[in-house]
Amino acid sequence: MPRLQEKYKKEVIPSMMAKFGYKNVMAMPKIEKVVVNVGSGRADAEPKLKDRIQKDIAAITGQKPAIRKARKSISGFKVRQGNTIGFVSTLRGKRMYDFLDRLISVALPRSRDFRGIDVKSFDQKGSLNIGLREQIIFPEVVYESSKDVFPFQITVTTTAKNKEEGAELLKLMGFPVKE
Repeated sequence: MPRLQEKYKKEVIPSMMAKFGYKNVMAMPKIEKVVVNVGSGRADAEPKLKDRIQKDIAAITGQKPAIRKARKSISGFKVRQGNTIGFVSTLRGKRMYDFLDRLISVALPRSRDFRGIDVKSFDQKGSLNIGLREQIIFPEVVYESSKDVFPFQITVTTTAKNKEEGAELLKLMGFPVKE
């Protein structure tokens, strides 16, 4: 069992039940999935960039990302139908907990000028959206071998009913949420 999942069962559930007054463990909010998303507008112009992004996201998440293609052409953005515009990797279960453990304990403290996650990053359903400027904060990506630094977005989806429950759940899980 991953370390973060064990923490959820032993520490988070009792404290959330005491704070919010849940009568049943099944009513507790939990982390449903984590989505790692990378937009790569210039990937078709540079074919090797697409391979490097895929390789880095696969190393970070532990699974190969799915390729997202443009559904229709938009001339203002110089996008043609069928062009690769991004990569997405959806994590659930053990891989999700392992990724979140590395994100909390290694990657976020290594990011430049990081002061904590703002409460404004939570949506009304209690899910968290984080934008990271560079993939090299993860230890799986070797800084010397990565020629391109690209930003990406992480969405942590919870089953919380509101913003306060979601923020408290992730704060108890170990996320550095600012007050």
